[in-house]
Amino acid sequence: MRAYSIAVYLFLYAPIVLIVLFSFNSGNNASDFQGFSTLWYGKAANNRFVIEAVTHSLIVASSSASLATVFGTMAALAIQRVRGAARLFFDAMTYIAIMVPGIVIGISTLIALVTTFGLVNNILTTIWPGDPATAPQLGMGFGSIIAAHTLFSLALVIVIVRARIAGMDRSLMEASADLYATPWGTFRQVTLPLILPAVVAGFLLSFTFSFDDFVVAFWVAGSKTTLPIYIFASIRRGVTPEINAIGTVVLTVSLILLFSAQFLLRRGEKPKAKAA
Repeated sequence: MRAYSIAVYLFLYAPIVLIVLFSFNSGNNASDFQGFSTLWYGKAANNRFVIEAVTHSLIVASSSASLATVFGTMAALAIQRVRGAARLFFDAMTYIAIMVPGIVIGISTLIALVTTFGLVNNILTTIWPGDPATAPQLGMGFGSIIAAHTLFSLALVIVIVRARIAGMDRSLMEASADLYATPWGTFRQVTLPLILPAVVAGFLLSFTFSFDDFVVAFWVAGSKTTLPIYIFASIRRGVTPEINAIGTVVLTVSLILLFSAQFLLRRGEKPKAKAA
């Protein structure tokens, strides 16, 4: 059993360790370690295509994570007040959204956007006062990627914030209402500080998932190239130490964000444990 466990962990983590190791390779071959060097990190940092792809990924991840955090928190607060069959329905819809494969979200979003853009573009061409050829046209790009990433991150934020709301002491909000605080005042001074660790954790996880996503972005990116799409296009010509360096940086940033989110969630649970 111990040997089986070790084999499983080696299978999971050995490729990651190799990527990190060969990112410091001084040679040009990704699988022939010829000496320690940070050469490829410098080349990746000076590659304008990498910088452009990273910029696109940061724009998409920050925008989609912000939208998912705001709307997910609002939805979590609203669903908490729903009871009965409606509550079961919303719970089912939330968990189904998490379980749906990314490729299904990507294809369905692509079909929905292409259909919508086709209808809107026809209307714009019809009502445009000047030359119809100069009428503005909607197309794939930042908006479509942000919409798709917000869609699958929204359910994640709802689950995280609702778990925090379920552990809150309701007597604090009732006491605020007894002291004639307005609903907005109760939310701003009582509810929000209590759920803030979960809200921030939801943002960090949404940012990480959006930044690392390839499957959904591949379908709806249009002419925009995010970092995962750039890496996929690059490795079709062969894996280089530069790709290993980019992968190592992405892995490090992702782990930092994930551990930060986990830290915030555990920190939010401490008051409840102490109270118990």
